[in-house]
Amino acid sequence: MTIDPQAQAILSMFAAIPQPDFATLQASDYRAMIAQQKLPPSNELVAQIADRVITGPGGPLALRLYHPKPGATLPAILFFHGGGWVDGDLESHDNLCRRLANLSGCAVIAVDYRLAPDAPFPAALDDARAALQWLHAHAGECQIDPHRLAVCGDSAGGNLAIACTLMARDPAQNLPRISHQLLFYPVIDAACDTPSFDSYASGYLLTRDMMQWFWRQYLKHPADRQNGHAVPAQAVDLAGLPSATIITAQCDPLADEGAAYAKRLQHAGVPVEFKCWDGVFHGFASMTGMMQAADDALVLGANAVSRALGHQD
Repeated sequence: MTIDPQAQAILSMFAAIPQPDFATLQASDYRAMIAQQKLPPSNELVAQIADRVITGPGGPLALRLYHPKPGATLPAILFFHGGGWVDGDLESHDNLCRRLANLSGCAVIAVDYRLAPDAPFPAALDDARAALQWLHAHAGECQIDPHRLAVCGDSAGGNLAIACTLMARDPAQNLPRISHQLLFYPVIDAACDTPSFDSYASGYLLTRDMMQWFWRQYLKHPADRQNGHAVPAQAVDLAGLPSATIITAQCDPLADEGAAYAKRLQHAGVPVEFKCWDGVFHGFASMTGMMQAADDALVLGANAVSRALGHQD
Protein backbone atom coordinates (compact mmCIF):
# COMPACT_ATOMS: atom_id res chain seq x y z
CA MET A 1 0.00 0.00 0.00
CA THR A 2 1.44 3.35 -1.11
CA ILE A 3 0.25 6.56 0.54
CA ASP A 4 -0.62 9.41 -1.80
CA PRO A 5 2.20 12.00 -1.41
CA GLN A 6 -0.25 14.83 -0.72
CA ALA A 7 -2.04 12.65 1.84
CA GLN A 8 1.29 11.78 3.49
CA ALA A 9 2.17 15.46 3.85
CA ILE A 10 -1.10 16.10 5.67
CA LEU A 11 -0.68 13.01 7.87
CA SER A 12 2.80 14.19 8.81
CA MET A 13 1.40 17.56 9.81
CA PHE A 14 -1.26 16.00 12.05
CA ALA A 15 1.13 13.42 13.52
CA ALA A 16 2.59 16.07 15.81
CA ILE A 17 -0.78 16.72 17.46
CA PRO A 18 -1.23 14.70 20.69
CA GLN A 19 -4.19 12.34 20.75
CA PRO A 20 -6.65 12.71 23.65
CA ASP A 21 -7.62 9.92 26.02
CA PHE A 22 -10.93 8.79 24.54
CA ALA A 23 -11.78 6.92 27.74
CA THR A 24 -12.27 10.23 29.56
CA LEU A 25 -12.67 12.79 26.75
CA GLN A 26 -15.57 15.23 26.96
CA ALA A 27 -17.35 16.44 23.83
CA SER A 28 -16.59 20.08 24.61
CA ASP A 29 -12.87 19.32 24.79
CA TYR A 30 -13.01 17.39 21.53
CA ARG A 31 -14.71 20.31 19.78
CA ALA A 32 -12.11 22.72 21.14
CA MET A 33 -9.37 20.46 19.78
CA ILE A 34 -10.99 20.22 16.35
CA ALA A 35 -11.50 23.99 16.24
CA GLN A 36 -7.71 24.35 16.18
CA GLN A 37 -7.51 22.08 13.12
CA LYS A 38 -10.18 23.58 10.89
CA LEU A 39 -9.52 23.92 7.18
CA PRO A 40 -9.19 27.42 5.69
CA PRO A 41 -12.48 28.83 4.39
CA SER A 42 -13.29 28.34 0.73
CA ASN A 43 -13.22 31.26 -1.67
CA GLU A 44 -15.08 29.37 -4.39
CA LEU A 45 -18.01 31.45 -5.60
CA VAL A 46 -21.50 30.03 -5.90
CA ALA A 47 -24.07 32.19 -7.66
CA GLN A 48 -26.45 32.27 -4.69
CA ILE A 49 -25.95 31.26 -1.05
CA ALA A 50 -28.64 31.87 1.54
CA ASP A 51 -28.97 30.89 5.19
CA ARG A 52 -32.40 29.90 6.48
CA VAL A 53 -33.75 28.93 9.88
CA ILE A 54 -36.74 26.60 9.99
CA THR A 55 -38.73 25.11 12.83
CA GLY A 56 -37.15 21.80 13.77
CA PRO A 57 -38.27 19.13 16.22
CA GLY A 58 -35.82 20.43 18.82
CA GLY A 59 -36.14 24.14 18.09
CA PRO A 60 -34.68 26.37 15.37
CA LEU A 61 -32.89 24.39 12.67
CA ALA A 62 -30.38 26.18 10.44
CA LEU A 63 -29.99 25.37 6.74
CA ARG A 64 -27.73 26.79 4.07
CA LEU A 65 -28.88 26.84 0.44
CA TYR A 66 -26.35 26.84 -2.40
CA HIS A 67 -27.98 27.56 -5.78
CA PRO A 68 -25.59 27.67 -8.75
CA LYS A 69 -28.13 29.03 -11.23
CA PRO A 70 -30.65 31.48 -9.72
CA GLY A 71 -33.86 31.69 -11.70
CA ALA A 72 -33.66 28.06 -12.83
CA THR A 73 -35.46 25.16 -11.17
CA LEU A 74 -32.76 22.62 -10.32
CA PRO A 75 -32.52 19.16 -8.79
CA ALA A 76 -31.52 19.28 -5.13
CA ILE A 77 -29.02 17.54 -2.88
CA LEU A 78 -29.74 17.51 0.85
CA PHE A 79 -26.34 17.41 2.58
CA PHE A 80 -25.44 16.15 6.06
CA HIS A 81 -21.97 16.95 7.39
CA GLY A 82 -19.63 14.55 9.12
CA GLY A 83 -17.97 14.95 12.50
CA GLY A 84 -18.96 11.81 14.36
CA TRP A 85 -22.38 13.30 15.24
CA VAL A 86 -20.40 15.35 17.80
CA ASP A 87 -18.79 18.11 15.76
CA GLY A 88 -19.35 19.95 12.49
CA ASP A 89 -21.70 22.67 11.31
CA LEU A 90 -22.55 24.74 8.25
CA GLU A 91 -19.04 26.17 8.13
CA SER A 92 -17.08 22.94 8.52
CA HIS A 93 -18.22 21.58 5.15
CA ASP A 94 -18.91 24.84 3.34
CA ASN A 95 -16.07 24.21 0.90
CA LEU A 96 -17.39 20.76 -0.02
CA CYS A 97 -20.95 22.06 -0.51
CA ARG A 98 -19.79 24.94 -2.72
CA ARG A 99 -17.79 22.60 -4.93
CA LEU A 100 -20.59 20.02 -5.08
CA ALA A 101 -23.15 22.62 -6.14
CA ASN A 102 -20.94 24.04 -8.90
CA LEU A 103 -19.79 20.67 -10.21
CA SER A 104 -23.20 18.97 -10.18
CA GLY A 105 -25.29 21.91 -11.33
CA CYS A 106 -27.71 21.02 -8.54
CA ALA A 107 -28.86 23.05 -5.57
CA VAL A 108 -27.27 21.88 -2.33
CA ILE A 109 -28.96 22.33 1.03
CA ALA A 110 -26.78 21.76 4.11
CA VAL A 111 -28.36 20.90 7.46
CA ASP A 112 -27.01 22.07 10.82
CA TYR A 113 -28.47 19.18 12.80
CA ARG A 114 -28.25 18.81 16.58
CA LEU A 115 -25.11 17.19 17.97
CA ALA A 116 -24.45 14.41 20.46
CA PRO A 117 -24.00 13.77 23.31
CA ASP A 118 -26.35 16.60 24.33
CA ALA A 119 -28.75 15.46 21.59
CA PRO A 120 -28.11 11.74 21.00
CA PHE A 121 -29.92 9.47 18.53
CA PRO A 122 -32.49 10.06 17.17
CA ALA A 123 -32.16 13.87 17.42
CA ALA A 124 -29.88 14.32 14.39
CA LEU A 125 -32.07 12.01 12.31
CA ASP A 126 -35.23 13.83 13.43
CA ASP A 127 -33.63 17.06 12.20
CA ALA A 128 -32.68 15.38 8.92
CA ARG A 129 -36.25 14.24 8.45
CA ALA A 130 -37.58 17.73 9.20
CA ALA A 131 -35.19 19.26 6.68
CA LEU A 132 -36.26 16.77 4.01
CA GLN A 133 -39.94 17.53 4.62
CA TRP A 134 -39.35 21.29 4.64
CA LEU A 135 -37.34 21.19 1.43
CA HIS A 136 -40.05 19.28 -0.38
CA ALA A 137 -42.78 21.60 0.91
CA HIS A 138 -40.81 24.76 0.02
CA ALA A 139 -39.40 23.62 -3.30
CA GLY A 140 -40.82 26.60 -5.17
CA GLU A 141 -39.17 29.27 -3.05
CA CYS A 142 -35.90 27.29 -3.07
CA GLN A 143 -36.04 27.01 -6.88
CA ILE A 144 -35.73 23.24 -6.82
CA ASP A 145 -37.61 20.35 -8.40
CA PRO A 146 -39.30 18.42 -5.54
CA HIS A 147 -39.32 15.26 -7.67
CA ARG A 148 -35.55 15.20 -8.14
CA LEU A 149 -34.04 14.95 -4.69
CA ALA A 150 -30.84 13.25 -3.53
CA VAL A 151 -29.24 12.91 -0.13
CA CYS A 152 -25.52 13.20 0.48
CA GLY A 153 -23.26 12.96 3.49
CA ASP A 154 -19.74 12.24 4.58
CA SER A 155 -18.85 9.94 7.48
CA ALA A 156 -21.56 10.36 10.16
CA GLY A 157 -23.46 12.49 7.65
CA GLY A 158 -23.44 9.50 5.32
CA ASN A 159 -25.04 7.49 8.10
CA LEU A 160 -27.84 10.07 8.32
CA ALA A 161 -28.26 10.09 4.54
CA ILE A 162 -28.72 6.30 4.51
CA ALA A 163 -31.21 6.50 7.37
CA CYS A 164 -33.21 9.05 5.38
CA THR A 165 -33.45 6.64 2.45
CA LEU A 166 -34.65 3.87 4.76
CA MET A 167 -37.34 6.11 6.23
CA ALA A 168 -38.41 7.53 2.86
CA ARG A 169 -38.91 4.00 1.48
CA ASP A 170 -41.70 3.45 4.04
CA PRO A 171 -44.99 4.97 2.75
CA ALA A 172 -46.17 5.40 6.33
CA GLN A 173 -43.41 7.95 6.95
CA ASN A 174 -44.95 10.36 4.43
CA LEU A 175 -41.59 11.53 3.11
CA PRO A 176 -40.71 12.59 -0.43
CA ARG A 177 -39.06 10.12 -2.77
CA ILE A 178 -35.28 10.17 -2.73
CA SER A 179 -33.70 9.42 -6.10
CA HIS A 180 -30.05 8.94 -5.16
CA GLN A 181 -27.67 8.61 -2.21
CA LEU A 182 -24.15 10.03 -2.56
CA LEU A 183 -22.01 8.78 0.31
CA PHE A 184 -18.44 9.63 1.22
CA TYR A 185 -16.88 7.04 3.59
CA PRO A 186 -20.18 6.51 5.46
CA VAL A 187 -20.42 5.18 9.03
CA ILE A 188 -22.34 1.90 8.76
CA ASP A 189 -21.55 -0.48 11.63
CA ALA A 190 -21.16 0.16 15.36
CA ALA A 191 -19.15 -3.04 15.84
CA CYS A 192 -15.89 -1.43 14.62
CA ASP A 193 -14.39 -4.88 14.08
CA THR A 194 -13.67 -5.22 10.34
CA PRO A 195 -10.14 -5.95 9.04
CA SER A 196 -9.72 -2.30 8.01
CA PHE A 197 -10.17 -1.33 11.65
CA ASP A 198 -7.18 -3.53 12.43
CA SER A 199 -5.08 -2.28 9.51
CA TYR A 200 -5.78 1.42 10.09
CA ALA A 201 -6.56 1.54 13.81
CA SER A 202 -4.28 4.57 14.29
CA GLY A 203 -2.07 6.92 12.35
CA TYR A 204 -4.59 7.88 9.65
CA LEU A 205 -6.57 10.71 11.33
CA LEU A 206 -9.67 8.65 12.19
CA THR A 207 -8.72 5.98 14.74
CA ARG A 208 -10.50 2.99 16.21
CA ASP A 209 -10.65 4.64 19.65
CA MET A 210 -12.11 7.80 18.14
CA MET A 211 -14.79 5.95 16.19
CA GLN A 212 -15.82 3.90 19.20
CA TRP A 213 -16.01 7.12 21.23
CA PHE A 214 -18.25 8.70 18.56
CA TRP A 215 -20.64 5.77 18.75
CA ARG A 216 -20.79 6.07 22.56
CA GLN A 217 -21.75 9.73 22.26
CA TYR A 218 -24.45 9.07 19.64
CA LEU A 219 -26.12 5.92 21.00
CA LYS A 220 -27.16 6.16 24.63
CA HIS A 221 -29.34 3.04 24.87
CA PRO A 222 -28.23 -0.54 24.13
CA ALA A 223 -31.32 -1.12 21.99
CA ASP A 224 -30.20 1.66 19.63
CA ARG A 225 -27.38 -0.58 18.40
CA GLN A 226 -29.98 -2.91 16.89
CA ASN A 227 -31.88 -0.08 15.18
CA GLY A 228 -31.23 0.04 11.44
CA HIS A 229 -31.90 3.78 11.35
CA ALA A 230 -29.00 4.29 13.79
CA VAL A 231 -26.77 1.47 12.58
CA PRO A 232 -27.41 0.77 8.88
CA ALA A 233 -25.61 -2.57 9.15
CA GLN A 234 -28.61 -3.70 11.21
CA ALA A 235 -31.13 -2.84 8.47
CA VAL A 236 -32.46 -6.22 7.37
CA ASP A 237 -33.77 -5.32 3.91
CA LEU A 238 -32.20 -2.83 1.51
CA ALA A 239 -34.43 -3.57 -1.47
CA GLY A 240 -36.12 -0.56 -2.98
CA LEU A 241 -33.57 1.98 -1.79
CA PRO A 242 -32.41 4.64 -4.26
CA SER A 243 -29.35 4.17 -6.43
CA ALA A 244 -26.06 4.92 -4.70
CA THR A 245 -22.63 6.33 -5.31
CA ILE A 246 -20.26 5.29 -2.53
CA ILE A 247 -16.75 6.69 -2.24
CA THR A 248 -14.42 5.31 0.41
CA ALA A 249 -10.76 5.80 1.36
CA GLN A 250 -8.27 2.94 1.40
CA CYS A 251 -6.47 4.04 4.61
CA ASP A 252 -9.62 4.34 6.68
CA PRO A 253 -10.95 2.16 9.49
CA LEU A 254 -14.38 2.49 7.81
CA ALA A 255 -13.23 1.23 4.40
CA ASP A 256 -14.55 -2.32 4.79
CA GLU A 257 -17.98 -1.36 6.08
CA GLY A 258 -18.49 1.04 3.17
CA ALA A 259 -17.57 -1.74 0.74
CA ALA A 260 -19.87 -4.17 2.55
CA TYR A 261 -22.78 -1.74 2.32
CA ALA A 262 -22.19 -1.35 -1.42
CA LYS A 263 -22.29 -5.14 -1.85
CA ARG A 264 -25.47 -5.43 0.21
CA LEU A 265 -27.16 -2.82 -1.94
CA GLN A 266 -26.08 -4.64 -5.12
CA HIS A 267 -27.40 -7.95 -3.79
CA ALA A 268 -30.71 -6.19 -3.06
CA GLY A 269 -30.94 -5.06 -6.68
CA VAL A 270 -29.97 -1.42 -6.07
CA PRO A 271 -27.71 0.17 -8.73
CA VAL A 272 -24.38 1.11 -7.12
CA GLU A 273 -21.26 2.91 -8.28
CA PHE A 274 -18.46 2.17 -5.82
CA LYS A 275 -14.96 3.62 -5.68
CA CYS A 276 -12.32 3.08 -3.02
CA TRP A 277 -9.69 5.81 -3.37
CA ASP A 278 -6.18 4.41 -3.04
CA GLY A 279 -3.61 5.90 -0.69
CA VAL A 280 -5.86 8.39 1.12
CA PHE A 281 -7.48 8.63 4.53
CA HIS A 282 -10.89 9.30 6.07
CA GLY A 283 -12.16 12.80 5.43
CA PHE A 284 -10.05 13.40 2.35
CA ALA A 285 -12.90 14.73 0.18
CA SER A 286 -13.14 17.84 2.36
CA MET A 287 -9.57 18.80 1.53
CA THR A 288 -10.37 20.46 -1.77
CA GLY A 289 -7.47 22.46 -3.13
CA MET A 290 -5.07 20.56 -0.86
CA MET A 291 -5.32 17.09 -2.38
CA GLN A 292 -5.96 16.22 -6.01
CA ALA A 293 -7.78 13.12 -4.80
CA ALA A 294 -10.35 15.33 -3.08
CA ASP A 295 -11.03 17.32 -6.23
CA ASP A 296 -11.26 14.14 -8.31
CA ALA A 297 -13.59 12.43 -5.83
CA LEU A 298 -15.96 15.39 -5.84
CA VAL A 299 -16.01 15.39 -9.64
CA LEU A 300 -16.91 11.70 -9.64
CA GLY A 301 -19.62 12.16 -7.02
CA ALA A 302 -21.06 15.30 -8.61
CA ASN A 303 -21.25 13.70 -12.04
CA ALA A 304 -22.92 10.61 -10.62
CA VAL A 305 -25.60 12.50 -8.72
CA SER A 306 -26.20 14.81 -11.67
CA ARG A 307 -26.81 11.81 -13.92
CA ALA A 308 -29.06 10.16 -11.37
CA LEU A 309 -31.19 13.29 -11.05
CA GLY A 310 -31.37 13.79 -14.81
CA HIS A 311 -29.81 17.23 -14.64
CA GLN A 312 -29.23 18.97 -17.94
CA ASP A 313 -27.57 22.36 -18.40
